[in-house]
Amino acid sequence: MQIENKYIGDDKFKNFLNHYSCPSSLEVVKMKFAGAICSPNLNLRPTDVISSLWEEDKQPRLETKKEAELFFKFFMGLWDEMFALVKQNKVTLAKGDKNDLIAWCNIRYQELEEGFLEGFWGGCADLKLPAYIAQIVDSLSEVAEVYVKLGQRLQNKEDKEIYKTILHTDKTAERAISFIIENSVLPRIDGLQRKVN
Repeated sequence: MQIENKYIGDDKFKNFLNHYSCPSSLEVVKMKFAGAICSPNLNLRPTDVISSLWEEDKQPRLETKKEAELFFKFFMGLWDEMFALVKQNKVTLAKGDKNDLIAWCNIRYQELEEGFLEGFWGGCADLKLPAYIAQIVDSLSEVAEVYVKLGQRLQNKEDKEIYKTILHTDKTAERAISFIIENSVLPRIDGLQRKVN
């Protein structure tokens, strides 16, 4: 019987990502996994998503079988954690830092564009989606661009009321993800549990 993969926690996982020189932050990895779990690309495997975290020739070299097993066990622990959040429709964006709104906007863009959306498309240029889901997915990309514009305004010191706008934009993004999960993922959730191989 295979031992269940347990998530090692945010702090240890950040160290794990640093150890393997992963260019994506934990926040982006979490959202990429959530997007991949929600993806209609049923051929998408967790190993595809994990390897996509590094550029083609910069993936880590796993020296021993034990190291490879641990590597995938840790990643699958996070995958299973995100699967549980998707199943409960409780996927949320990372907590932002009120004292660094520019960083908040930057990470939000990355969470949505490089995280959820990249995971959702799963390397496909085109997927068959119901029109209303396609519209929501497109709107998430537009919301990601809002964070870029807000970050530019902050750099130009135009920060009046931007904090409230960021909070409102966060809610909009989370509602869109929740809508996708409720209407496209939950009806077929039992068939989505994917294994490493």
